Amino acid sequence: MRALLAALTCSFFLLPSSSDAATLRCGNALASDGASRSDVLIKCGEPMSKDSHTESVGEKTRQKGEEIETTQERVVYKTIEEWTYNFGPRQFMQVVVFENGRLVDVRSAGYGR
Repeated sequence: MRALLAALTCSFFLLPSSSDAATLRCGNALASDGASRSDVLIKCGEPMSKDSHTESVGEKTRQKGEEIETTQERVVYKTIEEWTYNFGPRQFMQVVVFENGRLVDVRSAGYGR
């Protein structure tokens, strides 16, 4: 039981926190949260592949007047791009996610080729 508790405690500290910033390391260069596509291209070069799609998200806004409250709904479109970098067979490939041209996430894929 003690060993299980120790293992769970250690694994908790190895999990990334939700506040971790998206960061991509390319040699000595770093591309971090909010970086533009051109900044990532300059630092990391062309990716192995690029995929893109558009998502629609509904937004509601409320406005209070003197006597009445109104709610407005509108649809906002986001362009999502995923670039895959292959850094070789001994490293994980990296999937870089852009939302409206800004870096928002980096996640590891399988080993490169």
